[in-house]
Amino acid sequence: MYWKTAIACLTGLSTVVNAGIHGQPKKGRCPAGHALTTYFVTVTESSTTVVKPWTAGLSTAISQSTVSTWDGSSTISSSMSSFEATKTDSSGSGPSISTTLPSTPAEKPLSSPTIISDAVVNATASVLESSPPSASYLKGSQTSVVEVSQTSASSSQESQTPLVGGVVSGQATSYNGGDVDGTCMFSTADYTLPAGIYGAALSVDNWDSAAWCGACLSVVGPKGNSIKIMIVNQCPGTCGLNNIDLLPNGFQQLADLKVGRIDVKWDIVKCDISSPLFLKTKTGSSKYWFSIQVVNSNVPVKSLEVSTDGGQTWQSTIRKDYNFFENPSGFGTDFVDVRITSVTGETIVVNNVSSVSETRTDATSNFN
Repeated sequence: MYWKTAIACLTGLSTVVNAGIHGQPKKGRCPAGHALTTYFVTVTESSTTVVKPWTAGLSTAISQSTVSTWDGSSTISSSMSSFEATKTDSSGSGPSISTTLPSTPAEKPLSSPTIISDAVVNATASVLESSPPSASYLKGSQTSVVEVSQTSASSSQESQTPLVGGVVSGQATSYNGGDVDGTCMFSTADYTLPAGIYGAALSVDNWDSAAWCGACLSVVGPKGNSIKIMIVNQCPGTCGLNNIDLLPNGFQQLADLKVGRIDVKWDIVKCDISSPLFLKTKTGSSKYWFSIQVVNSNVPVKSLEVSTDGGQTWQSTIRKDYNFFENPSGFGTDFVDVRITSVTGETIVVNNVSSVSETRTDATSNFN
């Protein structure tokens, strides 16, 4: 009885299976050339991959099951869940599936960033270019000199700049170098000292963030004769407070080079430069990183400010030890207006100054 039932079941199953391939059986029999063969193959493959976000936030695990059916086709079912990130290793003889999923970093305070050493993140900044400068910016620069009696609230960071007048006692030595070579970086502006002015270095103890760069001093030697020098460089710590290091051509005007060191008295004076001052941007300067220096000024420069709205407002810059006024974020435009303030309180405004790398912009005047 039982074997008759089994034969009946196999016959019915054969009919269903073969019907899917060859159509309905005829008179309950297999088509010619076919024999009854019935089999099932089930293969289950399961793996779990933990994705570790760089922020150590939530991770996502994917479980995949692959089932191969009797006709050679396969289906894949996936499940997804979130849980706290923990590092797990795949084990067992089954194949391992590596899955990478995008994840949104969890927000964390800037004061306590999370760093994961096995993650590499490449970031690309996308910058929106501003529109070209207006026609007015393509014209030649214009400058004006303005007397000021008070300091603007938006003035740039100011160092304790030197003041004209007052005699200082110190010593002078000599060193070899170019006329404008050194820390003030006037050589990058292709600057040539005016006739009758000698280049010199000032003690690091007086340096004050390059506030003395471009300042002219009247130096009196032991014999009573004097020369005019311009500070173009910084003398290292061995110089001492109020001491200066002269180039040989200047030192020889006061004493024999063999002497080596002499006592001097000096004070700040106007350079008596008749030509206009000019501005020179540093290598790499742009609308995104602004760096500029003032060259050929008649008196020391106290501050430099920038306007991008035609002079309605002014933004400060920071003077670096190498004598460039900078804004690490730039001003977002290729042309700006620049306001320079001297230690005597005068200001000169230079319009349409290029912020592009290594660009020179001439003013039309100098400080009185």
